[in-house]
Amino acid sequence: MQVFFEQGGKKMKKIILASASPRRKEILEQIGMQFEILVSDKEEIYESSAPEEIVKELSLLKANHVSEMVGKNDIIIIGADTIVSHEGKVLGKPKSRAEAFQMIQGIQGKVHKVYTGIAILCYDESGEKKMINDAVETKVFVYPMSEKEINNYLDTGEYMDKAGAYAIQGLFAPFIEKIEGDYYNVVGLPVSRIYQAIKS
Repeated sequence: MQVFFEQGGKKMKKIILASASPRRKEILEQIGMQFEILVSDKEEIYESSAPEEIVKELSLLKANHVSEMVGKNDIIIIGADTIVSHEGKVLGKPKSRAEAFQMIQGIQGKVHKVYTGIAILCYDESGEKKMINDAVETKVFVYPMSEKEINNYLDTGEYMDKAGAYAIQGLFAPFIEKIEGDYYNVVGLPVSRIYQAIKS
């Protein structure tokens, strides 16, 4: 079933989220946006070295790949990618508990940055495309943590499949001192930036 984003009583373009992330899905559902999900399985290869450029590249790669699967008429495709950066190093999804421990031990008591790249492809009735490709940055301050606290958190298993080995919206919340920027960006989708872009 096709679903549409309604604005001012006018039926608008169909929206497709090019992501398998349950967190991104929940964020869009939270604001009442109607959309479909179509996931890109294209290998994630990038050329950039700066975190904000990496996420822009990867979000655009996902959106472009999904655009090849659908008709390019009256449609909006949203691609997104999130990474954690600390002291110039990109912290991806940990491949093991030991790697997750190293990641959290590295960010505890310090500040790190979370970048989410967004790519919004908007096709009109004739198939003409307008594109927004941007990155949003949020600074995250983490309280000092003991090795026991780190291990207790890792025991929950929540770190798996999480960039930086933690979930700000989950059991890691007691260790977040403060953030500077968009909270939802850390969860995985700067939803206000996306909504305002689509609205305009």
